[in-house]
Amino acid sequence: METEGMKMLAMAIAIGFGAIGPGIGVGLIGKGALEAMGRNPDASGKIQGLTILTIAFAEAVAIYALVISFIIWFAM
Repeated sequence: METEGMKMLAMAIAIGFGAIGPGIGVGLIGKGALEAMGRNPDASGKIQGLTILTIAFAEAVAIYALVISFIIWFAM
């Protein structure tokens, strides 16, 4: 395989594996938040705020994977 093809494959693997974890994490966070709001509707405002913050931290991992794929793209 040529160098450019290997670089594209490495980029695809980096962003692909880097997006799997946050995708699962955001789903689990949303599931937990909806269950908590269903059990205690009065605390939904506090739960929603913490959920949004936690989702932002989980999505940061996907952004790191995107940055790594850009580093691979521009490295050579």
